[in-house]
Parts: sequence; structure tokens; C-alpha cells
Amino acid sequence: MKKSWTKRDPIKNYFPVPNEIYSLGLSSDAISIYGYLLSREDRKTYQCLVSYRMISEAIGKCVTTVRKYVTELEERQLIRTEHTSVVAKDGRNLNGRLRYTILPIQLVIDEFNNHQLQVAEQQKKQWELDKKKAARAAKERDASRKGTDAPCGRL
Repeated sequence: MKKSWTKRDPIKNYFPVPNEIYSLGLSSDAISIYGYLLSREDRKTYQCLVSYRMISEAIGKCVTTVRKYVTELEERQLIRTEHTSVVAKDGRNLNGRLRYTILPIQLVIDEFNNHQLQVAEQQKKQWELDKKKAARAAKERDASRKGTDAPCGRL
């Protein structure tokens, strides 16, 4: 008897992760959290409501670690977080889950590439400066050697 694979709806059971996420220099935990947020997002609004605890349980890290890497993702402008509040049955306002908005990755990629270009330009300027200093030092060395090669005695 031939085994058949279960058919899955790719829209419901999978989510795309941009390839560029791996070249931005993010830590593996930040990439893991970013992937989890992508899996939970509403693909129309690019938002999801999850708590640190939910992320923590999903990726197997403690809440403190999750908070640290969520901050890293915010600093790199891959996500934005907003605090939400919930009204309890007795009328009290309580803290809710964070609302995460997944920001367009192209902006981050452009920023990262611009930063890399600036670093390369700085390195080139430093290399040219070092080259000029080395040439000047070699010239001075040659000039000082010529001065000591002159005859010492009378003619």
C-alpha cells in the first residue's frame, strides 16, 4: 500500500521568513523571537498580541532573555511594541500583552548596508592615512641615512 502525505494549506500552516534576516548580524535568540512573532502575526495588519511569557514558552528561553532580545529587535527597528491594557471585571485597568508590529525589513536592510558602506569608507580613509604616514616615515629615514653617509674627514 502506498503512503500518501497529508496535504497542508501553505497559507495556514507556514509563514515566510525573509532570507536577509540572517545577514543582519542578529543573535540567534533574536532571530528565533523574530520568527515566532512572524508566525503569530496577522498578515493583514502585521501585528500580533503575545506576552513575554508566551514567547518564552515557545522558544524555550526565560522571560528576561526574551525581554533582552525583544529590545534588540526594537533597536534594530525590525519590530515596534505597544503596551495594551485590559479592564478587569471589577473595573480596574490591568496591563495587557504587548502588541508587536512587524516593520518592513527593507528599511533595516538599507540601513545595515549604509552602515557597512560607512565602515568601509572609514577603513579606506584610515588605510590611505597609514599609507601616507608610512611613505613619509620612509622618506625621512632615507633622508637621515643620506646625511650620515657623507665623508667625515677633511678633503
